[in-house]
Amino acid sequence: MAAADQKRHDSAVRPRSYQDESYQHGFLGAVGDLQKAEVLQDVVLEVEGCQFPCHRLVLSAASHYFRAMFTSGMAESRQNTVVLQGLDACVFGEILSYIYSGTLHVSLDKVQPLYQAADLLQLDYVRDTCSSYMAMNVHRSTCVDLYKFADVFSMDSVRNQCLKCIYRHFSKVASSEEFCSLSVNQLTEIISHDELDVKEETTVWEAVVRWVQHSRKDRLHHLPSILPHIRFNLLTSDDTAAILEHPLVREDPGKSAIRNVVKETSNMKKRVRMDTLEMAMLIPYKAPVSEWDMDTSTNDILFMNPRTGKYIRSSIPEELNVLALTVTSDNNIYILANERLDNYKVFEYSQAGDVWERAHMSSVARDEKLYLGDTKILVEVDRILYFLTVKTRIGNRLKLIQGNRLVQVRKYNWHIDQWQECSQLPLDSTYREFTIASCGLHLYFITNTEMHHYDPSQDRWCKLTPPELIPEVCTAVAMGTEIFCTDRCFTKTMVYDTESDCWQVLPGWPHQEDHLAGDPPPSLFVLENQLHIHVFTYVDQDKKAKGTAADHIFVFVYDKSANVWKELKVTLPYQPYMSHPPLCPVARMYLPSLNA
Repeated sequence: MAAADQKRHDSAVRPRSYQDESYQHGFLGAVGDLQKAEVLQDVVLEVEGCQFPCHRLVLSAASHYFRAMFTSGMAESRQNTVVLQGLDACVFGEILSYIYSGTLHVSLDKVQPLYQAADLLQLDYVRDTCSSYMAMNVHRSTCVDLYKFADVFSMDSVRNQCLKCIYRHFSKVASSEEFCSLSVNQLTEIISHDELDVKEETTVWEAVVRWVQHSRKDRLHHLPSILPHIRFNLLTSDDTAAILEHPLVREDPGKSAIRNVVKETSNMKKRVRMDTLEMAMLIPYKAPVSEWDMDTSTNDILFMNPRTGKYIRSSIPEELNVLALTVTSDNNIYILANERLDNYKVFEYSQAGDVWERAHMSSVARDEKLYLGDTKILVEVDRILYFLTVKTRIGNRLKLIQGNRLVQVRKYNWHIDQWQECSQLPLDSTYREFTIASCGLHLYFITNTEMHHYDPSQDRWCKLTPPELIPEVCTAVAMGTEIFCTDRCFTKTMVYDTESDCWQVLPGWPHQEDHLAGDPPPSLFVLENQLHIHVFTYVDQDKKAKGTAADHIFVFVYDKSANVWKELKVTLPYQPYMSHPPLCPVARMYLPSLNA
């Protein structure tokens, strides 16, 4: 036989392995059917007086706990009925349902007992799933309860997530009933942290008083160990005197020790949230190479406060392509980014470490359909995060189909960790510019000829009066119940009253002798309760070559009483900047981070 023929023959007769992909699912389904039919069951598990007939083999395959029980010669291996202690009957029913079906049903009211049962029965998947579910459901109303649970079971990821939430919402969390149920060690861990979100240290003292008085007889003796974690050096002399005269201090048998702690001078630093500065967020501008290259972002973000002349630059990991940027009402700074062709992911900025970390949110699915110039926006409405994509559909890369545009809306549901589809907004008019603003409980989509608002409670869009006097609306911002907008050339500003559906004209660009670049566009933003605009001007190349003029960055503040725009003297690192279209978020930045 020729060598080539021999090789083909050997390949043909070589043993092969085949995997039946449907077998695993079918086998599990068959086992579940046997359980439902109560066939071949050989052991009864009793929990709180309820009996659950089962199969030893199935239980042993699912859990190391049951495998040890039925195979190691323990007394339970010879018993027909085994009583299990420390479990809830309803929760065990859910566990048993998972063992026989592979499907686990988790809700906030039963996730903790499910985790406890999984921890006892050594069901790793159930335990890990419950842990992830708790981490996704850490909110102001749940953070203290989940923190206490995570602390007992050493669930570090959930515990850290809860602590971040407690720090961020300390003033409101400290007034809750759950806060008073903390142990003394948990209390001191919380109040000793630098990132506690309090404007005054008296807030921390008042929280401690509330905690002690909740069970005064049992807790008063802890006061001397708690007080060193309060930063008395940050209090005024009047506040310190008031604390020394407080009944908890004055009437306590150990008051001398307490008074010494209060009076001791200390160089403990400010909590980072005490020393904050509002800063607008800008992105260095990169002009598109062609109309098909719509990515104008870089991997830097500039935080600026033109009144103080302070700024800080944050670098985003190079592998992330920034698509959208927003700041929530809780001062969470988020970016939407993608890594190559992967789904969009949300990242959160940690001011303490000046790092971008993956937020505890699911990815946003990409839309594979071909569109021209999709603009992606991340914005909060009534504490719910929305992801909008403004799309212009194209038939091919050479011909633009006019009038075939829409706004796709998705909202993030924290409870189920999913982005859910909302009502889309189809658009018939043609336009080059648009802007989106969040105001009150609604979301507004604005062009010069078309305006709509989205009502989340009704999940629908409604048509409003557009600002027809502005040629091309490109930037807008809300302040109170009003929305301000302008065009690329800042020819005029218009203000919209959301309560009366009426527009009013305000002044525009005051320096008519200079030319606005228009690219990047101007950016309206509200800083320290005042309306501002950031613009970039350019001059003729001949003047620039002669050194008689130069491009310039301006920031103006609107003086409502005089109805004029006043220029602020700012010094920024020279470079064109833009707000991430079409919004310009403002965040409270912590000065310790800024100084660093």
